Amino acid sequence: MANHMDGKVVLITGASSGIGSALAREYARLGARVVATARREDRLHALVEGLEAEGAEALAIGCDVTRNGDLERAVDAVLERFGRIDHVHANAGFGVAGWFHKLDLEDYRRQFETNVFGVLRTAQATREALWASGGNLALMGSVNSFISLPGNSPYCMSKASVLALAKSLRHEFRPRGVAVTLVAPGFVQSEIRKVDNTGRLTENTPDPIPAWLCMDADKAARQIVRGVCRKRRVVVVTGHGKWLVRLQRHFPGVTHGIIHRFGVSSRREPKNG
Repeated sequence: MANHMDGKVVLITGASSGIGSALAREYARLGARVVATARREDRLHALVEGLEAEGAEALAIGCDVTRNGDLERAVDAVLERFGRIDHVHANAGFGVAGWFHKLDLEDYRRQFETNVFGVLRTAQATREALWASGGNLALMGSVNSFISLPGNSPYCMSKASVLALAKSLRHEFRPRGVAVTLVAPGFVQSEIRKVDNTGRLTENTPDPIPAWLCMDADKAARQIVRGVCRKRRVVVVTGHGKWLVRLQRHFPGVTHGIIHRFGVSSRREPKNG
């Protein structure tokens, strides 16, 4: 594929692992200048060193989307270095798992602080730069933006909120020439299912999803970037994800019945030990 993104600047939050780092590699492959942000700066620098070794221009910026001011400082650094921002992926997120009666309000607040307010902070901090470039804003939703599961209410609520935000911003940003895309992955190879309810990685927790059902993160990134560059409103990733979203859209009663009949529920919170 031709490097059709030469000179474009892409900012990605949550780029230290999973889909985020795969997006960084894919955009670099297409010729973009990549800005990778996340809390784990050691991983970011390793990622950027790898991209630069392949001839890409990249920048690592430590950034916590739950902390006021971090994203504004990141944007200032990007504009000082590159002078523009063309694509933004509000990708940072994690999942709070558990049954409603075993969770408290702080669990929900913690979930929304990253998955919803982190996305909001990203959109607000990059808004002016995107309006100036007429670029693309991609918000990380999920198949759970459309389908809610028992034992997963914080995560499903947060991703449904991102879906609503994407719909609103799509109308508001269109006159500025900015396309807004909701990215809705199904099961993709990543560490998200190894992160506990406080956002900490539990290294030795096995992935509860069988490997054959998880799409490779690099393959997912290619599909996401293709959809965002084509300015699609929604990009659903993975075959099972597309099937479930279609089933919910056209046969919501059937979807409800399957979940109720077979007891489909969330994963348990991962634990070390």
